[in-house]
Amino acid sequence: MKLWVEIHPIVLETPLSPRTMSNQTPVTEFILQGFSEHPEYHVLLFSCFLSLYSVALTGNILIILAITFNPGLHTPMYFFLFNLATMDIICTSSIMPKALEGLMSEESSISYGGCMAQLCFLTWSASSELLLLTVMAYDRYAAICHPLHYSTTMSKAFCSKLATGVWVLCAFNTAIHTGLMLRLNFCGPNVITHFFCEVPPLLLLSCSSTYVNSIMIVLADVFYGILNFLMTIVSYSFIISSILKMRTAEGKKKAFSTCSSHLIVVCMYYTAVFYAYISPVSSYSAEKSKLAGVLYTMLSPTLNPLIYTLRNKEVRAALRKLFSFSRN
Repeated sequence: MKLWVEIHPIVLETPLSPRTMSNQTPVTEFILQGFSEHPEYHVLLFSCFLSLYSVALTGNILIILAITFNPGLHTPMYFFLFNLATMDIICTSSIMPKALEGLMSEESSISYGGCMAQLCFLTWSASSELLLLTVMAYDRYAAICHPLHYSTTMSKAFCSKLATGVWVLCAFNTAIHTGLMLRLNFCGPNVITHFFCEVPPLLLLSCSSTYVNSIMIVLADVFYGILNFLMTIVSYSFIISSILKMRTAEGKKKAFSTCSSHLIVVCMYYTAVFYAYISPVSSYSAEKSKLAGVLYTMLSPTLNPLIYTLRNKEVRAALRKLFSFSRN
């Protein structure tokens, strides 16, 4: 769930009367505008997006396999990384096939049901990732600030409850927003100014009141965006404070290395989200939203496994074992 309130403010519009709506044809499919304003770059964009999608799928699947088949990685940090990789696969797979199809055709259409399904999976994975990044920040806080109690604090049962809570809570949130979207009437126009189905442009196309949708979006934004971001900042404030109090340079370096990968991912993800959605309504730009969409639905899932792999000796060792086992 992203910070959408700035894009689509609460509008106290009056819904169309039944007679007016009866004279309009309900929308059965939407047209994804995609990158139609730059047709000369379609081949280049297709190549780039296909490469990103391939790397994202391969990298995240390898991380899942490495963690699954290596007992040494059955720790809280890698358990949450396993969940993050799963969310990345869902996120990018809900977007990329249709985006690639749109780049190779003159007009990209998506059925009403397909649009709602895409919206559902994207909202579920994106909100889950925001919440999981906060949980991972707490895990690093427990490991660095309270190392003697870490094994008892982050027990296997507690970690399972945290992960299950993330998936269930975000599924419930997604069900609410998808259900509210399904109750809206779409009478035309049906052109979505994006390369995937997203809440803000869909609300702008509705010919019925979106007041309730806007209220729920504000509540979700406060929790998933602002509150989670603040909790992550607080966790890392304590982490940095603890690292600075360490006496040896070696201890500081080791402590920082355990959270540096996660910190990079957090900064990258929130930068993309804030770039797109923290801005005045008057300055909203579809182009900017598309660019940010590329960052958090394609680039972030692609870079996450690379960041964790390149900066983590244990994951690299697990991947080497996995490849050597497959060759045998």
